[in-house]
Amino acid sequence: MSEERAESAGAGISRRRLFEVMGLSALGVAGVATLDGCSKATPKGSSGGGKKEFHGAFPYQSPPDGVFNEGGQPFAGLPNSIQGGSPYLDLMMMPCALYHWKAKKWEYYLAESSAFASDGSTFTVKLKSGLTWSNGKPLTSQDLLTTLYVGRILNGPVWSSISKLEAPDKQTLVVHLQNPSAVIDRYVLRANVLDTGTYGTWADQSKALADAGKDMASAENKALNAKFTKFRPKAMVACGPYIIDPKSITDSRMTLVKNPKGYGASTAKFDSVVLYNGETPAVAPLVRGKDIDYATHGFTVAQEKSFVAQGYRILRPPNYSGPALYINYDQLKEFSDPRVRQALAMAINRKTNGEVALGKSGVGVKYMAGFSDIQVPDWMAASDVSKLQTYDYDQAKAAQLLTAAGWKKQGSTWHLPNGKPASYTIKYPAEYADWSASGDDVASQLSSFGIKLQAQGVTFNQFVVQIDKGNFELAIEQWGSSQHPHPYFAFVTDLFTYNYPIAINNGGKGINFNLKVNTKATGPLDLQKVVNASGQGLDVAQQKTNITKAALAFNELLPIIPLFERYGNNPVLDGDRVKKMPPASDPDILNSAYADNFVIMGLLAGTIEPV
Repeated sequence: MSEERAESAGAGISRRRLFEVMGLSALGVAGVATLDGCSKATPKGSSGGGKKEFHGAFPYQSPPDGVFNEGGQPFAGLPNSIQGGSPYLDLMMMPCALYHWKAKKWEYYLAESSAFASDGSTFTVKLKSGLTWSNGKPLTSQDLLTTLYVGRILNGPVWSSISKLEAPDKQTLVVHLQNPSAVIDRYVLRANVLDTGTYGTWADQSKALADAGKDMASAENKALNAKFTKFRPKAMVACGPYIIDPKSITDSRMTLVKNPKGYGASTAKFDSVVLYNGETPAVAPLVRGKDIDYATHGFTVAQEKSFVAQGYRILRPPNYSGPALYINYDQLKEFSDPRVRQALAMAINRKTNGEVALGKSGVGVKYMAGFSDIQVPDWMAASDVSKLQTYDYDQAKAAQLLTAAGWKKQGSTWHLPNGKPASYTIKYPAEYADWSASGDDVASQLSSFGIKLQAQGVTFNQFVVQIDKGNFELAIEQWGSSQHPHPYFAFVTDLFTYNYPIAINNGGKGINFNLKVNTKATGPLDLQKVVNASGQGLDVAQQKTNITKAALAFNELLPIIPLFERYGNNPVLDGDRVKKMPPASDPDILNSAYADNFVIMGLLAGTIEPV
């Protein structure tokens, strides 16, 4: 990336939605700035008036295209929210907690504690007392109710497990579960909390539909969804140590100023956080000029070397995801035969693709299981791992598979069973340097193989809409998840986010891959049910059973074709504005930068401090 799209099971735009739309029900939602006004690096932590500034970077849309509606973040947010998908949103509309991936424990912020009932029937969150919004109103359990009910409007995946919500007192939220869920804590604790003053009327309407038994697929909820996506709050109401200064927002930068009423305001040591806008091409010059203290963008190998020459360190945290080749099954019926997709996997040298895109930080996918190679041994038995086809680079075997599927090679070009030459356009977000390089390399490799591809870059803030609406033939989009160390989230990205279960929120069907499948490895299978089941229950052995089924089916069918796993090549700058950024040995470096960002946690704790 630059910026993942939880992800955004959630949220955000492009890779930022990821993390963002990762869900139990698989029913979540979904202009590069010119930096002509950017200042030179501010020396020794000063902004010229003695203020201590931290300088970061993340793409955003400035008003009027960008809006202050951050509902549903990070798992089911809106594509045009100003800070949707950005880790910096956690400094403003804070979550109850963030997660330490290596230690496997929560760091509580707004919450004091959380716990499942012994039988898994409820999940209870206790808020800290004395919490306050930036407008002076108290933050209570009602705001947690508001947050979850607004998430339901946006088809939030958490709602496939919720049977009832209640707030018995101002500090307590009780989530009643239809069935125990292994990831429910993630959805509840990690959600960016919304204030009832701004979002309460929407939450009330959502609750009324829930109480009336209207599910998220109902016409009533769809109508409410359509109205809510047009909601334009006038400003942000924050509960964290920082808040956007709306007057500071330009196409090139914005400033987060101290929110003295927010949680952590006395602990966070910087007076303000300056965020520069843009994807890799716009941000790289700012890093070279030492205007940036930390960036998560997907920089090229040459850019990385230039940063080191300027005094930056490069951190390489795992991202647990990367780019994949996506196919529009509505338009390209010839790819409905899995042998054709298997052939593509073997016709592309994934190791080369990763190195071309990111050097040491691009590692070709080995297991093709649908989730990170790092995690495969933890979730699958060795006997099942051995069943995974690795689709090693072998263009001769790829040719055999295509021939078996009815394709014919005539001269230097493959022809479809109907005789038409195999020629396509492959799209990718133009501003993502790593994905652009990956897409260009795929086009080059497959064209040499005989499947002619024309590469086309698309402005990143339009790219996701085109994918969701099916306005593409082939594309480079995300596989895996940077949101949570559970394979369930990865499968949601692979199978739901840019497919009909979630792309519907953007008015389309995405790749439109049918999730009711029949495989040699598993027999008839409903992948949507299996993936959802993999995140449910508290029985880890049963979770592994479902994860293994999904992995074996994914490996055989390759509905998308993972290319490489991305490791960060994140530049960090010591001694200018920041005293010392964390060392590579810090265990929180193993956190995903796009979910539980170690820099955000350091800023909140005050361990990342000004010079």
